Amino acid sequence: MKNKYINLVEQTFDWPQAEFRVEDGNLFFHDIPMMDVIDQYGTPLKITYLPKISSQIQRAKRLFNVAMAKVDYKGSYHYCYCTKSSHFAFVLQEALKNDIHLETSSAFDFNLVDSLYEEGLIKKDIQIICNGYKKDLYIENIAAKCNDGWNNIIPILDNMSEFDEFDKTINGKCQMGIRIASEEEPKFEFYTSRLGIRYSDIVPFYKEKIAKSSKFTLKMLHFFINTGIKDNAYYWNELAKCVNVYCDLKQVCPDLDSLNIGGGFPTKSSLVEDYDYEYMTEEVISQIKNICNQRGVAEPNIYTEFGSFTVGESGATIFQVLDVKQQNDRERWYMIDSSFMTTLPDIWGIKKRFIMLPINKWEEQYQRVFLGGLTCDSEDYYNAEAHSNAIFLPITQGKHEEEPLYIGFFHTGAYQESIAGYGGIQHCLIPAPKHVIIDRDETGDYTTKLFSKEQSYKSMLKILGY
Repeated sequence: MKNKYINLVEQTFDWPQAEFRVEDGNLFFHDIPMMDVIDQYGTPLKITYLPKISSQIQRAKRLFNVAMAKVDYKGSYHYCYCTKSSHFAFVLQEALKNDIHLETSSAFDFNLVDSLYEEGLIKKDIQIICNGYKKDLYIENIAAKCNDGWNNIIPILDNMSEFDEFDKTINGKCQMGIRIASEEEPKFEFYTSRLGIRYSDIVPFYKEKIAKSSKFTLKMLHFFINTGIKDNAYYWNELAKCVNVYCDLKQVCPDLDSLNIGGGFPTKSSLVEDYDYEYMTEEVISQIKNICNQRGVAEPNIYTEFGSFTVGESGATIFQVLDVKQQNDRERWYMIDSSFMTTLPDIWGIKKRFIMLPINKWEEQYQRVFLGGLTCDSEDYYNAEAHSNAIFLPITQGKHEEEPLYIGFFHTGAYQESIAGYGGIQHCLIPAPKHVIIDRDETGDYTTKLFSKEQSYKSMLKILGY
């Protein structure tokens, strides 16, 4: 009778998969035995597998370059990493090995840029796309770089008044971009994004302000959709509107040569792979080329700002099941040794789902369970996977077993630390877990390094003024 957990997975998914396999009842992630890492560092535990960052960047470059070659696309492709998805130094250090550009969101990003420059990881000729609504300090930091010989800084105007502020603070010549205020999805709570300049204002604004300036040239039109690059009528309609605005602008602005289609490639959130990256890339490039050809406009250079796609799949978060609580005849709770709200806040905040798998006990029978976090908040739970409105895990007795059950949430590398407030105060003072970096050496063997210890009570009390 096939009633073991491994039988369930083999019957439900294509298994094993590129980054997952099981050996002797234990899970391997990128050929790394997770139980060995747990034995060394304990739980709760965050992991970053650095080689995945580079492989994702190279994957996107291949996708776009192949798609462009197929349709004889005349423009070039440029990969930007948006720092807001993970600001950690080890992430930037790995990403910058791959000849990429950067995208910033706020003033302090430029302090990060200074540090990278001082370490010799970037040069002044790197392209930096400056997005976001810009307060005075952000504008001052952008201007300081432009005035110091960083000639590839491209501030993206989020509103028309920013132009005058840059005109006051930037001394020499500077390239600029304009962000389009795209329409939101029909089910959204409002119609138009708060970010960017509305379609009908862009060409008149260019003629009135930028075209008359001897200091600024318009290089880039920026387009971003919150829902990402998806194969639906909403995305294709917005992309077509954006490309047509680009064509309108290009006819009056010969300096314009780049279209930034923002972020949008998703991370894998289920073992059921349902996103066709190759098709979507080819369709995006094909549609941009077709519209430009119909309008008699040269195809633009394409920029993307992949954040989650770059770093998301490099991350994993591992917990121990501390106890089992049978609360009624239907609800059996596995209590973990941390909190979803503080450790993986996207689960609580936007009901995001990650790939969830047990680390051990794959040869045990399974049962339906609910996962509960350590805080006293009723929202601190996980009750469904992306492919199913349920969770199944190997049977365990919790604290009554000699070998506890460990579970892993995978592809958790983007945004979780910044949203949770890394190093700060956590709900119910639940400490942030230790963080381990995994890399490969010259021989291909994996190496581990402790980046941060589990958060201490002293660090929290100091913040709180004790």
